[in-house]
Amino acid sequence: YAEAHNNLGLVQRNLGQLPEAIASHERAIALKPPYPEALNNLATALRESGRLEDALAACERALAAKPDFAQALNNRGATLHQMGRHAEALAAIDRAIALAPELATAHFNRGVVLGDLGRHEDSLPAYERALQLNPRHPTAWNNLGFAMQALHREEEALRCFGQALALEPDNVEARVNQGNALHELRRLPEAIEAFEQALARAPGHVGAWTNKGIALADAARWDEAQAAFDRVCQLHPGQRYALGSRFNAAIRAADWTHFEAWRAELESAVLAGQAAATPFVFLAASDSAHAQLQCARLYAQDQARSFPPLWTGARYGHDKLRVAYLSADFHDHATAHLMAEVFEKHDRSRFEVSAWSFGPVTNDAMQQRMRAAFAQFHEVQLQSDAETARRLHAQEIDIVVDLKGYTQGSRSEILAHRPAPVQVNYLGYPGTMGSPLVDYILADAHTIPPGHEAFYDEKVIRLPGSYQPNCRQREVAHAIPSREALGLPAQGFVFCCFNHGYKITPAVFAVWMRLLRQVEGSVLWLLQDSPLVAERLRQAAQAQGVAPERIVFAPRAPLPEHLARHHLADLFLDTAPVNAHTTASDALWAGLPLLTCSGDSFVSRVAGSLLHAAGVPELVTTSLADYEAAALRLATHPGELAELNQRLLTGRASSALFDSEATTRHLESAFLQMLADA
Repeated sequence: YAEAHNNLGLVQRNLGQLPEAIASHERAIALKPPYPEALNNLATALRESGRLEDALAACERALAAKPDFAQALNNRGATLHQMGRHAEALAAIDRAIALAPELATAHFNRGVVLGDLGRHEDSLPAYERALQLNPRHPTAWNNLGFAMQALHREEEALRCFGQALALEPDNVEARVNQGNALHELRRLPEAIEAFEQALARAPGHVGAWTNKGIALADAARWDEAQAAFDRVCQLHPGQRYALGSRFNAAIRAADWTHFEAWRAELESAVLAGQAAATPFVFLAASDSAHAQLQCARLYAQDQARSFPPLWTGARYGHDKLRVAYLSADFHDHATAHLMAEVFEKHDRSRFEVSAWSFGPVTNDAMQQRMRAAFAQFHEVQLQSDAETARRLHAQEIDIVVDLKGYTQGSRSEILAHRPAPVQVNYLGYPGTMGSPLVDYILADAHTIPPGHEAFYDEKVIRLPGSYQPNCRQREVAHAIPSREALGLPAQGFVFCCFNHGYKITPAVFAVWMRLLRQVEGSVLWLLQDSPLVAERLRQAAQAQGVAPERIVFAPRAPLPEHLARHHLADLFLDTAPVNAHTTASDALWAGLPLLTCSGDSFVSRVAGSLLHAAGVPELVTTSLADYEAAALRLATHPGELAELNQRLLTGRASSALFDSEATTRHLESAFLQMLADA
């Protein structure tokens, strides 16, 4: 009996016996041609076997026999979707829904296609309708949660994942997604627990290991994060971003056991075309501007979503040029401290500036200052990238300035919707974004020297002086503690570096240790990241013949107190290839000479840019050998160092580095040039 063979095929498919199911459905069709229902079931079994062309042919045969067969149209849509033919898939599924509005799987499949197209807002009603028709569909609940999360609606997403898990407690994908939602809500212990529950059910689940590693990293549990990413590399060599994540976890923990091997492996993978690291992580792995470009391009391509551009060539002709600044850092953050006076000093007669904040609502003093600096301060944390882009476009913004780039908390997909004629990469990320969505990068003659334009996909506009703005309103505490109070020797030379610990490389640290061995009574004063990092750096010092107690750690302090304690140091030693940024301008404002080593990449040339603008270019070296020799000379020639200190202090008022008025005018001139060329 044909029906018996068809039913047997359904049972076999449910048992995962796909070859047997295919044979049973083919036998049923042979006994009762054309048998469209069996053809549709055959198409499903073929699709699940990966035989997509054969599955599509079976759907076509079913529809030839029964043109208004909604289930076959739905199946055709699912097959076309798997083939990457999304527009045709959507058309077939919509036709199925028109014929059978109560067909839950068609609404579900519509949501899947729209989600894969990045149209998460449009996918919501499709999943919601599928769940109205079939509330006990764990995958629909999971997918609805994923769409909610993509729209930054994490609380609703979490509820959806909970529904999926209530129906199917062993659903590993829903468990991983639950962990991701908890992570976004900064509920890190619960997120890690969710990933561990997923791994208890599926020990080889690469996504669960990856996301557990990311959550552990955000919790600063770096050794555990490194172990998680190492497991990913073992399970799936070539997994996207795994090599970079492992390297990053290691350097954050000052674990240099595999530093050069992992660094070289990572750089080679990127140059071979593998998306092995996010651009921000890769900054610390390679000083090659070419490799940085390659990494950014790979990341941009991997993250790319294609959306119809909102701006299609209209010329607005406003009386005032409309500039929108996008950031998550309009609060007590380095970016806000650098940009505050620029925001305040914009020429309101010619420019209409607005802030678009997708960061935390802190209501701290800096955030209140930010709100006062802008005529319009938009909170878009809970809005999707698409909705934010639509609002930018509706306000006829001329220039969108992305102050985040590829740093933590960025939302560069807003730019993918092309909300404005001109889109700019500035300040937050020290490198190219490698994307055609970004038109310009703002730099200077040192960060991007002539001839380096080929390493940036954006058009380069160089600001006079330094690209980095600086605020003159830096409060310095009046009370300066004694050296002894901060664990420093009363006498002796104090080398310092207040950069983040991950920027310290074995090669730079070796230079520092040689300096300590040569300068009697000297100490190295570092910013404390964690007790673990402090202990490892002291162990590394001892291994290189330096007493561990000569490494002194400064706890984090409020900015006024931090600026005041710079007066207790003699020379700031920069890191390479990731230079000091805001920490460099802090030191120079305090009159503390800073010695840097400029390399090939943007990030390795930032401190050099600041030193040129501050009028002390002699503190810029271009090799570690020259850097070491200059540091030793300065440490043993106090008169030369004192002269540099005096030049910095007396020249501060007239320094291009701290002339926020001039910087703002230069920035405005650049904006006018961009719009004229658009």
